[in-house]
Amino acid sequence: MTYDSAVKYIEATLRFGSKPGLSRIRNLLESIGNPQDDLRYIHVAGTNGKGSVSKAVSSVLTKSGFKTGLFISPYVTEFCERIQINGKYISHSDLAEEVEYLKCFIEKSDDQLTEFEIITALAFDYFKKQNCDIVVLEVGLGGRFDATNIIKKPLVSVITLISYDHMKILGDTLPKIAYEKCGIIKDGGITVSAPNQKPEVLETIMSSCAERSNTLILPNLSSVKIIKERIDGTDINYGGTNIHIPLPGRHQIANFITAYETLKALSRQGIDIPNDKIAEGMASVRFPARLEILSRSPLVILDGAHNVNGAEALADYINRYLREKPVIIIGMLRDKEYEKAAAILAPLAKSVITVKPDNPRALDQNQLADIVKKYCHDTIACDDHMLAFKKALELSNGSPVIICGSLYLASTMRNIVLQHIDKDFK
Repeated sequence: MTYDSAVKYIEATLRFGSKPGLSRIRNLLESIGNPQDDLRYIHVAGTNGKGSVSKAVSSVLTKSGFKTGLFISPYVTEFCERIQINGKYISHSDLAEEVEYLKCFIEKSDDQLTEFEIITALAFDYFKKQNCDIVVLEVGLGGRFDATNIIKKPLVSVITLISYDHMKILGDTLPKIAYEKCGIIKDGGITVSAPNQKPEVLETIMSSCAERSNTLILPNLSSVKIIKERIDGTDINYGGTNIHIPLPGRHQIANFITAYETLKALSRQGIDIPNDKIAEGMASVRFPARLEILSRSPLVILDGAHNVNGAEALADYINRYLREKPVIIIGMLRDKEYEKAAAILAPLAKSVITVKPDNPRALDQNQLADIVKKYCHDTIACDDHMLAFKKALELSNGSPVIICGSLYLASTMRNIVLQHIDKDFK
């Protein structure tokens, strides 16, 4: 089996959509010997920031000498980004080999396995075969019925910032959403929560921890000392450690101190991570489409902000660091709160270009343009991503260009920008 055919085989199951429940993944994993039971985990759930926290934790563990698996979704650069060991993507040949191995078990099954269930099982099997010391496991959707929640008690459970997203599946209130996320908390464990939760969310987390006899650790945001802020990152002191946060935006401070407390919590499991390794690992984090600066002249920034909280973080970044109004290219999925996101971002723009992400759930660019025009009169719809970027450069006349609204859009636009812009100017 080739790499391309392996990816096509997995993606063919996208037609089955997302189906809550653990029975299908349980049956598949049992058929291949339950590889997940032989690994140690840090399990990360939340609405915003779980990818950044996961990357920071895995980077530090790698620098500390642990063979560290990382499972994240969705991908931006390529499919193999979802499964990493020590910061390196699974190879094309290893992915193809894993799919070929799993295929016979999948086809013997009576279950209609989803794409996420297959890639999760594949990751477990790969991490076991590669003898990973620790796996940082990011939840796909929710927590309670997510395929990753098939694992037994993790070393640490992490709940990042919880806000509104996927309400049709997780519930229409923050306590309902938090309840689903807290489904990853196992009896007698350790849980770290982001420091900036809404009161009703924190109450749900505290209740879940009490019910399951968990030690709850909350980072102290007020004890952070900001040393220096720049357009491309922030230097802070936290817990007596100087930390360079290479991911831009004030919101990353909460993510990185959540990662810090997660790493320190490992000492309760007999794993001590020195402060110098925390600083070294965090400074080396690279994560595409998280306020990623793709070019400095002209300034082009790519961000995966796709919900209200993400839009607010992006708006804060624009107000705090950009001297001129940007041209914004935006494309969103139709199951997101696109009108609220438009109301937050469009008033900050010089011009807006709406596009359609490459995803079956994408919102039509003309429909999005009609909404955005309420907040920014200079708005046009474009049905071609390359033309949209060229038009943005033309309209910007030297002002910043920001691309946002969806990680699926980010995946397409990142390649376009990097191919179009002379790398000497990056």
